[in-house]
Amino acid sequence: MSLLNRIQKGGGGAGSGGAGGSGGGEPPSQRPSAPVPTGGDAGGGDDASRLASIRTRNQQVMGRQGSVRDNSYVDLKTRVQNRLLAELEPSMDLSKKNEVRSHIEELFNAILAEESMVLARQERQRLFESIVAEILGFGPLEPLLADETITEIMVNGPKNIFVERKGNITRANITFEDDDHVLRILDRIVAPLGRRIDESSPLVDARLPDGSRVNAVIRPISLVGPTITIRKFFKKPLTVEDLIRFGSITKEIVEFMRACIIARLNMIVSGGTGSGKTTLLNVLSSFIPNDERIVTIENAAELQLRQEHVVTLESRPPNIEGKGAITIQDLVVNSLRMRPDRIIVGECRSGEALDMLQAMNTGHDGSLTTAHSNSPRDTIARLEVMCLMAGMDLPVRAIREQIASAVDVICHQERLRDGSRKVTKVTEVQGMEGDMITMSDIFEFEQTGVEGGKIVGRIRPTGIRPKFTDRIEAAGIYLPPSVFGVGRTY
Repeated sequence: MSLLNRIQKGGGGAGSGGAGGSGGGEPPSQRPSAPVPTGGDAGGGDDASRLASIRTRNQQVMGRQGSVRDNSYVDLKTRVQNRLLAELEPSMDLSKKNEVRSHIEELFNAILAEESMVLARQERQRLFESIVAEILGFGPLEPLLADETITEIMVNGPKNIFVERKGNITRANITFEDDDHVLRILDRIVAPLGRRIDESSPLVDARLPDGSRVNAVIRPISLVGPTITIRKFFKKPLTVEDLIRFGSITKEIVEFMRACIIARLNMIVSGGTGSGKTTLLNVLSSFIPNDERIVTIENAAELQLRQEHVVTLESRPPNIEGKGAITIQDLVVNSLRMRPDRIIVGECRSGEALDMLQAMNTGHDGSLTTAHSNSPRDTIARLEVMCLMAGMDLPVRAIREQIASAVDVICHQERLRDGSRKVTKVTEVQGMEGDMITMSDIFEFEQTGVEGGKIVGRIRPTGIRPKFTDRIEAAGIYLPPSVFGVGRTY
């Protein structure tokens, strides 16, 4: 039975992705509800259901617009796409993209010939790629996801899409048809992960099959329509050599950080949004010996560790009844029973910070995490606040003693005004003096000027040797004095 017959017989589709997002469609009560995720393939659930969803969507477009002759391209795309969907077998395995693409191309050429449609080569290719993206990929987002120069994609409603390249934000030359179109693509992203987004749960964190991080907000929370923010990751993870080449870090810092990781010092990577914390954490984790058991804990799995013995844990939001949530804090507590050599928390945001500190203080040395902050000193202050968010009535001094005892190094990264990302400080947490945590900078970035809109400066050692040098030497690593600036001129 063809897909068209299935649809006519009432074989439903994936819907439009939750109510509340429309700017020009049916009222929420008349729109199909969001599907119950079944965990299908990376494209968004059952293949037949996905094809049916696209067909249903096209019928809605035609119904709302009546005759779409005012927009010949949309009209042409809708008609050709409907013909294609009627011809495609519902049982077709959409995961075999090359095979499906070839089949779609044959049908596409046949349909254009049958309807005597004459298109310029460029328009013909544009139409074909657009239809393939709707069936096999993420619709209008496909060319942006394929562009390796883009690091961030920001969808502010269906008509306002922006991208970040080399730290600069510009408007993209693509649009969605309307809110429902954005919602359908969003469903395709979150459904395979067992996540949902609708009026009752209008926020979601997810990831793409390539590991890129996705955050989405829909109506009624977002007043501009469905918003999607995609943090892309390089298909090939960045290496230490890449960061040195970019000027984000120096060889001396790399040598120092490698020694700290091998010597099992506890480390926090801090910085603002988009400063490159996760990328740096990935690079630092590459220094962990391959024979150690690593447990990673994240809201949406994005770390790309290359060791063999890695267990990846991911938090889970509550279900539609508000039950079944698994928090980062729950996972940190559980990870202590999994015999980890290292615990890596993608980001400490709230009460899990206290459990992380306790883990660092109870034999799980060499753990790593990230935190949002403006400086290493601010990182300490944020840790104090996050520990208080755990709900335990602890005095501030006790919390500070936990921090001073657990954390050894804070590596702070910033995104500078010119869009470049650099490690600006590497700081040792020395201990307590009275009621205050004492710290000393081992490396710091010194800006010397601005040339051609680019910030000019250098990352230099301060000349201070950390107090934990004996722990590094106990691990059999002896750092030359030049790492700390001895005998060097700047």
